[in-house]
Amino acid sequence: MRHAHRRVLVLGGGTAGNALTVLLRGSGIDVDLVESTSDWNADAGSGITLQGNALRVLREVGVLPAVLAQGFAFDSLGITAADGTVLHVATDLRTGGADLPATVGMRRPQLQRLLSEAVRASGARVRLGTRAVEVRQDADTVEVGFSDGSSGEYDLVVIAEGVRSATRALIGIGDRPVPTGMAIWRAPVPRPRGVARTDVAYGGPCFIAGYCPTGPDTMYAYLVERNRDRAKPDPDSYADEMRGLAAGYGGAWPEISAAITDPRRINYTWFERYLVEGPWHRGRSVLAGDAAHCCPPTIAQGAAMSLEDVHVLAELLTGAEDWDDELLNGYRERRMPRVRMVVDASVRIGEWLLRSAPDADIPGLMGRTMTALAVRP
Repeated sequence: MRHAHRRVLVLGGGTAGNALTVLLRGSGIDVDLVESTSDWNADAGSGITLQGNALRVLREVGVLPAVLAQGFAFDSLGITAADGTVLHVATDLRTGGADLPATVGMRRPQLQRLLSEAVRASGARVRLGTRAVEVRQDADTVEVGFSDGSSGEYDLVVIAEGVRSATRALIGIGDRPVPTGMAIWRAPVPRPRGVARTDVAYGGPCFIAGYCPTGPDTMYAYLVERNRDRAKPDPDSYADEMRGLAAGYGGAWPEISAAITDPRRINYTWFERYLVEGPWHRGRSVLAGDAAHCCPPTIAQGAAMSLEDVHVLAELLTGAEDWDDELLNGYRERRMPRVRMVVDASVRIGEWLLRSAPDADIPGLMGRTMTALAVRP
């Protein structure tokens, strides 16, 4: 079904917004993408873990061949002791199907670049350095006022601005993210010889110490600790702070630690939990991706959930004549059980680690969650 007469505004030029724009343009829908930052690829982060269910959507978007060529694919997960001793190697489930790798690690700026190039190639209109400041709706249309003084009229507005979305409040959804008690340090580093999968240590100076290959010569490393009671650390101290934590780990970590030198390349953030329990839309404005939900990256499904959101939303929009409450409620109902499962599992793993829970079954919970995610949403 073609919808060339329909006009959609996508707010947010990250993974979810970019993927949705390409999918909608593929069905002939007229799309404006508006991104608040002037540099579309600024602050794109260090690395990203893309599991099979995320790769399945990226194939539909058309960027999978480049993702596989530029990233690093692997099919196993190593569990290690703090000293680097390998305790167990598990074969990862291919949640995207047998024809896709279980996991691809990739430098996040590369993924952002591929998706933004796909948006440009799709023919969507892109406006950078602009944000929505006013949203007025009636039964049929949404009028949006922008920070540059302009305005536009749309059949649908998709809010994909991320967990800090300001537009979400403009349409009357006041839910806010809640810290879970943990913080994560991330840094891009050269890939040590012999590292060919993600290895994770639970314990040592941090709750989690891990890394993920992102290319022939690159990977990103991460360390998870308890939230500081004080203010967040001084960014100028990031390299010293992360290197100090890394010093407590063996195996590949001494080489990783030696490469952590530039504080500007290190990202420090708190783990947060967020899930909009009520409707994900008001009128003809609807949430997608991190604007609707986010969770700690303890099972690396954040990007996958956002990509699945927009794939389902695009499927519903392009297959229906009426873009009404029934369709948008159906979108939330289709996504909610799967998203809730991932959010709850991700948060539970963090709670187990915070409490040093003796009955924790992290491998079992991760295995059950991955098995469920192998079913198409």
